[in-house]
Amino acid sequence: MGLPADCMLLLKDVVANELWRTVDSNGWRASSAPRICWPPPPAESESNGYLRVWCNGGLTQQRSAICNAVVVARIMNATLVLPELDTNSFWHDESGFVDIYDVPHFINTLKYDVRIVMSIPKITAQGKTKKLKAYKILPPRDAPVTWYRTTALERLRKYGAIYLTPFSHRLAEKIDDPEFQRLRCRVNYHALRFKPSIMKTSSDIANKLHSEGHFMSIHLRFELDVLAYAGCFDIFTPEEQEILLRHRNKYFPLLLRYWGKYFPGNTPDYRERRLIGKCPLTPEEVGLILRATGFDNSTWIYLAPGKLFGGKHFMKPFKAMFPRLKNHSMIRSGKLEENIRGLAGSAVDYMVCLLSDIFIYDGPSNFADNLMGHRLYYGFRTTITPNKKALARIFMDREEGHTSAFEERVRQVMLTHFGAPHKRIHPESFYTNPWPECFCQTKARNHADRCPHNSVNDVLESWFHNKEDVEVEATNQTDSTS
Repeated sequence: MGLPADCMLLLKDVVANELWRTVDSNGWRASSAPRICWPPPPAESESNGYLRVWCNGGLTQQRSAICNAVVVARIMNATLVLPELDTNSFWHDESGFVDIYDVPHFINTLKYDVRIVMSIPKITAQGKTKKLKAYKILPPRDAPVTWYRTTALERLRKYGAIYLTPFSHRLAEKIDDPEFQRLRCRVNYHALRFKPSIMKTSSDIANKLHSEGHFMSIHLRFELDVLAYAGCFDIFTPEEQEILLRHRNKYFPLLLRYWGKYFPGNTPDYRERRLIGKCPLTPEEVGLILRATGFDNSTWIYLAPGKLFGGKHFMKPFKAMFPRLKNHSMIRSGKLEENIRGLAGSAVDYMVCLLSDIFIYDGPSNFADNLMGHRLYYGFRTTITPNKKALARIFMDREEGHTSAFEERVRQVMLTHFGAPHKRIHPESFYTNPWPECFCQTKARNHADRCPHNSVNDVLESWFHNKEDVEVEATNQTDSTS
């Protein structure tokens, strides 16, 4: 991912201890409060109908889908039915929205934006009472706002309820109206609060690690799906290669035809793939990067989600370099909740990574990309992104015995993103970088960048003259609830 030079630093110019601190925000702080008059959602009698969505994918992909669902409901003047989560096919558990998120908080936080109900109501027609049936639609991928204002709205008015499934990546990320983008932030960083049991477990883990000092979190991409997709097989045993090949044949058949044009026998060349930065870093390589950066064996590290492929022998060199390695199942603060597994376990990992002083991740993923945006919003926290393409030659030389100036060469190509405000450029996602729409400046020259005087709910309440009690948690850096 390309980032502007003014928000990046070469690690050769940085002392490792400096990376633990947050970056100077230059007067910017997070704020997703509306900047214009924001009309309240319609009453039940004024709604165009009910919107159901089925959110597929992993935790952060679902979070993005939920944010999009709220925006779509606002666009269509619809009543949103509590989003449905696909947890069984990916996580093999029966968790739903009510098992992962704080539902009363979700509905209450968004009460000025959209009307939300737990389920589609029953209707009475010809003397019979039955549940209103939602008309199923498959939205186009990255559908523009105009599609929802025309095609989807027409179906909604006709049937009274529509069911958009699947709903991952079904609304374009680029929306010209900044108020819709700010609504996405209100959902993502304010309304989507995990259940109290998940929040407590996450807080206990983070507090335990912070009691030892600073800690970093790492999201390794050394996983079956990623390795099979990338075609990086050569470092594995014949048995492991067979597993990767079967997985690729089953889940990525279209890639076989693409690779067949360029690689004999349908097998990508590991060396070529590695040189162009397509192969995930091994745990040992990540350890060597951290050592070259200046971190020693006293560093506390939290290992984020994902089942590493290839057995314990791939983690052994990393653990030798950094013995203070933990994950949520290894840290006991009292007794961890029995149900912290599956999607709930991923939620705990997400929160601990959010609270870590440094986050390092190996390449694009929904988890890492969305977390990076949340860390930016949460207080400009340090994120380190290794440049796999630039590092590949250095590691390959080392494997061939050319170890001279290895650490210096690593530092020469390693960039660190301090979480500073910076312009979003392709292919950076809005969920990775919600600046500038969801930020404001305390002493702004440009009127559009000025901060509202109060928090999100205070601003909305002052407009609607609503005196209901609303819980607002704030810090001196952000008006987000975490």
